[in-house]
Amino acid sequence: GAVHISLPVHTKNPVMMWKNVGQIRKIIQRYGVNIVHARSRAPAWSAYYACRKTPAHFMTTCHAPYNISGETKKFYNSSIAQGERVIAISQFVANYLRENYQLSDDIIRIIPRGIPMDRFHPTAVTAQRMIALSQQWRIPDGANIVMLPGRLTRWKGHHVLIDALARLNRPDIFCVIIGSDQGRKEYRAELENFIQEKGLGGNVRLVDHCQDMPAAYMLSTVTICPSTDPEGFGRVPAEAQAMGRPIIASNHGGAQETIIHGQTGWLVEPSNPAELANAIEEALALTPTQRAMLATRAMAHIAAHFTKDQMADKTLNVYAELMRSDLVQSTAA
Repeated sequence: GAVHISLPVHTKNPVMMWKNVGQIRKIIQRYGVNIVHARSRAPAWSAYYACRKTPAHFMTTCHAPYNISGETKKFYNSSIAQGERVIAISQFVANYLRENYQLSDDIIRIIPRGIPMDRFHPTAVTAQRMIALSQQWRIPDGANIVMLPGRLTRWKGHHVLIDALARLNRPDIFCVIIGSDQGRKEYRAELENFIQEKGLGGNVRLVDHCQDMPAAYMLSTVTICPSTDPEGFGRVPAEAQAMGRPIIASNHGGAQETIIHGQTGWLVEPSNPAELANAIEEALALTPTQRAMLATRAMAHIAAHFTKDQMADKTLNVYAELMRSDLVQSTAA
């Protein structure tokens, strides 16, 4: 079992962050906490200072290569590098920690994000769920569905995909862009205007956040992740492969570690709509046999390296590692 305690650890207000230090320290002392694991920068500062003057171990997980423009920003981000152990969710993030915070491999533990294979598997999705989603999104019968899951923010590369589709000029392609604008109304309007300018008004649909992504992947002919900035891991490429769907992603960041180019998907130059268009053509040209072979390779790849169970087991191993250090010190004393 577990005890769930709510604190405003998300706040960046310095006064509240300092108050959180005292609250977390009381929790450590009351419950005899052995390890405090922070997974974001503001909570990491509070947790780091709370653990001082207590026996509790402090560790972190770094999810992204945070922007370090300016010394103030670099210092704020450094909380995530203060752990006795620092989990990096990819080799890409581990390199960021080595280069910017001089962390050694004695500290870093690479544990990729994990996909829940009970949900993200073709056999887990019923035909009824796919039909319901297709009707909700008004997807034309017989269309090749190109899907981009990703909230409406510029670095997700929506413009790159729209430009690539305009170059292809194929009326059989229907594109679904899935993701909330999270209040970015101007960017949404900009995308809608760009779609119209490219003559794709009837072939591209913007839909809000999807609650049933496994069914969405099953509808797709090919999934696209055209990010212009590198992602620390990127769930979309891993989820799409777990579902056995062809995936095309920008050749940077975590995607380089989750996709085997030419075997389980395609990696293309970031911000290059011409290269993306060529990859889409190649994916759509796959024969049923080729698609089945790619699906088999992709699903096996994710099952071997990127499952939720593997992530949990490796994280528990890090906890055990810290606890063993207590035992060694106790024995030495």
